[in-house]
Amino acid sequence: MKTAAKVFIILSMVFGFIAILPLVFGFMSLSNLKKAKTAAEFPMWLKICTLLFCSLIGGIILLVMKDEDYAQGHTEDTAA
Repeated sequence: MKTAAKVFIILSMVFGFIAILPLVFGFMSLSNLKKAKTAAEFPMWLKICTLLFCSLIGGIILLVMKDEDYAQGHTEDTAA
């Protein structure tokens, strides 16, 4: 789920590069997604802003992600 959210956010940033808001919220979301180990560490306002301004599908995925999804992505990053 974490990888799918990253892909949709990056795609929306590439296609919406002319507007500032998708770039700003996309970079903020990707940065927090990389650091977060639980769903509580990822701010709800950023999930909603990503949903509204950046990527509809990526925002929905961020909203429904569970703690296991964050932990799974973090262990993959540290194992490599």
